[in-house]
Amino acid sequence: METKNEKKFAINFYHLFSALLVVFLIRSCLDASSIKNLPYSEFKSQVKSGNIKKVTLRGEDITGEFNKAIDGKTGFATKIVEPQISEQFDEFKIPYESLGSSSNITQFILYMLPTLIFIGLWWYIIRKGLKGMGGGTGSFMSVGKSRAKIYVQTDTRTNFKDVAGADEALEELKEVIDFLKNADKVKSLGGKMPKGVLLVGPPGTGKTLIAKAIAGEAGVPFFSTNGAEFVEMFVGVGAARVRDLFDQAKKSAPCIIFIDELDALGKTRHANLMGGNDEKEQTLNQLLVEMDGFDTQGGIIILAATNRPEMIDPALLRAGRFDRQVVIDRPDRKGRSDILKIHLDKIKAETNLNRDTLAGLTPGFTGADLANLVNEAALIATRENSLSVKMDHFTRAMERIVAGIEKKSKVLGLKEKEIVSYHEMGHALVGFGLNQEDKIHKVSIIPHGMGSMGHTIQRPTEDKYLMTKEDLENKMSVLMAGRASEMLIFGKLTTGASDDFVKATNIAREMIMRFGMSEDLGFVSYESPQGQFLESKDLFSKSSFAEDTAKIIDENVKKLVMNAHARAYLFLERQKDILIQGAKTLMEKESMNEDELKTIFNRIIITDEFNHENSSVYPSHLNFQG
Repeated sequence: METKNEKKFAINFYHLFSALLVVFLIRSCLDASSIKNLPYSEFKSQVKSGNIKKVTLRGEDITGEFNKAIDGKTGFATKIVEPQISEQFDEFKIPYESLGSSSNITQFILYMLPTLIFIGLWWYIIRKGLKGMGGGTGSFMSVGKSRAKIYVQTDTRTNFKDVAGADEALEELKEVIDFLKNADKVKSLGGKMPKGVLLVGPPGTGKTLIAKAIAGEAGVPFFSTNGAEFVEMFVGVGAARVRDLFDQAKKSAPCIIFIDELDALGKTRHANLMGGNDEKEQTLNQLLVEMDGFDTQGGIIILAATNRPEMIDPALLRAGRFDRQVVIDRPDRKGRSDILKIHLDKIKAETNLNRDTLAGLTPGFTGADLANLVNEAALIATRENSLSVKMDHFTRAMERIVAGIEKKSKVLGLKEKEIVSYHEMGHALVGFGLNQEDKIHKVSIIPHGMGSMGHTIQRPTEDKYLMTKEDLENKMSVLMAGRASEMLIFGKLTTGASDDFVKATNIAREMIMRFGMSEDLGFVSYESPQGQFLESKDLFSKSSFAEDTAKIIDENVKKLVMNAHARAYLFLERQKDILIQGAKTLMEKESMNEDELKTIFNRIIITDEFNHENSSVYPSHLNFQG
């Protein structure tokens, strides 16, 4: 049996022999294509006929060029027979030069020099290829090798103290760490760890960070890759990379394999109308086989992350593969505060910055969003040469993230500025009066982003996971208050409320189709079938209700939106003096914070006139003529 070194030598000898053969063939072809070997007698006749262009003498060798090619050859070579041949060159005026005789060694070097250069380049390419076969990613020979990056504990440098806002998920994942550290403890009771753990959550919630923290806490090698790296245009490459990844992991056990964006690799398989399997299906099939073929008792745990669990093939989610799903959701207020603490420690924030207040301003933000917010605030403070990052910097950073960059070059005309002021003050006034749970943090009429001429920022007093019908109607009333304010003051319709209509309509449609908040339609869900959580959805499903039902849905959605507008209009009509005062102040200052708004809104009077029962019919005196 050949050893590994013998195989390598055989490979090297084969390529060396091939290189020499190629060189000699090339040289022979070149020589045969341009040089004609002449007998001396024929050479003399060519000299006398004047067909010799020039001649070079080197010892007993004569080389030169024809004036007119013979048999397609432009050059010639012969041997000197007569010692006084140079006199004939002078006689027939043929230019010549004598380079003296050269030794056999010199001729050999001159002949072999191109050969040696060619062999050197060939050898370099082969060595690079062999190196690629050992696991490199830069060689054509490594196309079937896994591109997973391998980290050890010192490379990862991430542990649970770097993760915040996902306490429940970390508690569940501690079992994985205990198993990797104390595998015998689990084996003694006959238990087995799940082969795969799937981290599910929206983008930016920290799934990849948590995977690295698990590797850092366990102190084991961490193979990091993503689903897209397995997908290639060449058939069989993806499957080969899957096999290579698991082979490397088995040699490094105990270890963790982390596959990010699993949906790119494990997308649901569908019937191929053209027959056969495509490359993605072959790669997925190989992954399924590999997960069946190894045992977690060997110390290999597979972690994967996705934000589209409904797209993953059910075969990956069955028991024995990714049989545990850990949901990593958007952080609550306490979680956001903990995440902000980690990021605020990295910047120079003012000492009295209230982290809890900042967390209250960011409902729905993920960990990545909060990191971006802190960074934007630090950049704003740097541009202003501030000694520390202040709350005002965070507010403006949030405006930039939510509404876009401030458009300093976009100057509103006086009339437009007045309309925008009443529009935004309408939002703020109705929000303050009818939606007490969401405090008005700031109102601005400074243009931002694309098309945004003003905005109102609300700050929830607490995170809510359940909302009543009245809560949703209040939100719609706040959204419709901008248009209501314009109609009340100017009696005209503008294009400034288009985004408000989209949001209000979406809320109304959710109330009707998802939450069963319509008396006409009852407690029935009319959403299109999308599959249960962590189940594949049917991509070819159709609406599950009739056209008549769709008409009723549209009518109820319109009714909810118009009633929200009516409540906002009636409220602003009763508080018209406060609306005018607030809009004029906003025109002067261009932005107002919560404290400034409270000094104007402290005269608001809320009566039963604005409860939901008394605004079930859209007032007849509100029309669209303007």
